[in-house]
Amino acid sequence: MLYLVGLGLGDAKDITVKGLEVVRRCRRVYLEAYTSVLTVGKEALEEFYGKELILADREMVEQEADNLLKEADDCDVAFLVVGDPFGATTHSDLVLRAVKLGIPYKVIHNASIMNAVGCCGLQLYNFGETVSVVFWTDTWQPESFFDKIEKNRQSGMHTLCLLDIKVKEQSLENLMKGRKIYEPPRYMTVNQAAEQLLAIIQNRRLQGLKTETTENTVCVGLARVGAPDEKIASGTLQQMSSVELGGPLHSLIVTGTMHPLELEMLKLFSVDSSSFENNACQRTT
Repeated sequence: MLYLVGLGLGDAKDITVKGLEVVRRCRRVYLEAYTSVLTVGKEALEEFYGKELILADREMVEQEADNLLKEADDCDVAFLVVGDPFGATTHSDLVLRAVKLGIPYKVIHNASIMNAVGCCGLQLYNFGETVSVVFWTDTWQPESFFDKIEKNRQSGMHTLCLLDIKVKEQSLENLMKGRKIYEPPRYMTVNQAAEQLLAIIQNRRLQGLKTETTENTVCVGLARVGAPDEKIASGTLQQMSSVELGGPLHSLIVTGTMHPLELEMLKLFSVDSSSFENNACQRTT
C-alpha cells in the first residue's frame, strides 16, 4: 500500500493520529521536501514519529517515482507531504502512476494553506482562483498571475497568492554543464511579491492601461501560518512591500469585495488603521 500523509502546517505534532499510526507501521517513509517546508527539520520529525525518514527531493519524485512505487508493491510505504497531499499536482501524478501499476493507495488529509488562510478573517467561499507568484529574473518576468488576480477582482473575489520556493535549484551554467551543484534555498517574501505586483501595475499604466488592482488595494500578508509565531498583517499593497513578517513561508492575499465582517477581522491585523479604513471601505458592500 502507498500512503500519502498530510503533515499540516506547523511542526511535528500537526500530523493526525491516523497519519501517525500509518507512519509508525510503514517499512519505508519518504518526506517530500520541495513544494513546502515545516517550521521544524527532519530530525525533529524523526524523533516524534520514532521513524527514520528518507528525504525525497523534486528529482527523486519526478524521475525516480517508479522505484518508490516498486517498494510500495512489496510493503507499506508512506509519502509525507507538508500541508495536504493534494496541495501540489506532483502528488496526483504519483497516485496515477500507482493506479497504473495496480498498487493500492490511501490518502490521509490534513490542513493546508488553502483553507488555513481563513485565519485572517476572509471567508473561504469568497476566494477565486489561487495563483502562484514566481521569482522574476533579469530575462524572465511573467505577468500571467496578475491577469488572474485582475479577473478575480472584477468578480469581487479574493486571491490567494502562493509565493515561490526555490529548493535544490541549479544555476543555468551548472545545469548546462551537468554539475550537481545547487543554489542556496530561497523563499519569496510578501515584500518581494508586492514589489513585483507594483511593478506590473506601473508597467501597465505606462502602456495606458487601467488596472483593478492598485497601490491602495487592501492586501493581507501571512507568514508561518499554523506555527506558534504565525504573523498576519493587513494594509495596502504599497504597505505590503515594506511590512516585516520574518522567516518563511509567506503568502499574500489580494482582496476583492469585502463583507463588513471580513473588514472588521482585517482591522485586527492592520498595519495602519487610518489608511486601511479609507481604502478598504471603497471595496465593501
